[in-house]
Amino acid sequence: MLFNMMSDILSGRPLDMASAISEILATLFVIFCILPLHECAHGWVAYKLGDNTAKYNGRITLNPIVSLDPVGAFFLLMFGFGWAKPVPVDTRYFKNPRRDMAITALAGPIANLLASFVGAVIYLELLVWKGLSMPGFIHDFFMAYIVINVSLAVFNLIPLPPLDGSKILGAFLSNKALYNYYRYQNIII
Repeated sequence: MLFNMMSDILSGRPLDMASAISEILATLFVIFCILPLHECAHGWVAYKLGDNTAKYNGRITLNPIVSLDPVGAFFLLMFGFGWAKPVPVDTRYFKNPRRDMAITALAGPIANLLASFVGAVIYLELLVWKGLSMPGFIHDFFMAYIVINVSLAVFNLIPLPPLDGSKILGAFLSNKALYNYYRYQNIII
């Protein structure tokens, strides 16, 4: 994101300051509010499925300090993709480890999609309430917010370790295929 803005400036294209500020604010909102929600969703679902690890580590929280990964936040701000500190999960506590791990992994992307949906509903309510004269700043903020959340959800569903999609895929593989998948995960990455 900031990388694209800097590229535009260096190539001589004009920069819309209001749009740039609204995109930065949307990204910061995602970093400090939605990434913790994503990680909290993983921990809460794992807890409901029998794993107390996240709860004992204080990770079922919306406190951004607990989930903040400085490098992941920097990448999200600079390049439009990033990460938070992953919530610890111990599959030994699950009744059905493969299924329950897949459900736990799916909780994060679903949290991003729900956050995107809520943002879209608020945006549409503002659009109807204010009519068609909504300032570009608000429009740009909500568009960036929605796009970032949908992008994070889709990106997390890619079935490559350590992304959530790899844990979801694990529920559908045979034991032999799963063993080989994890055995060669470094090569796959």
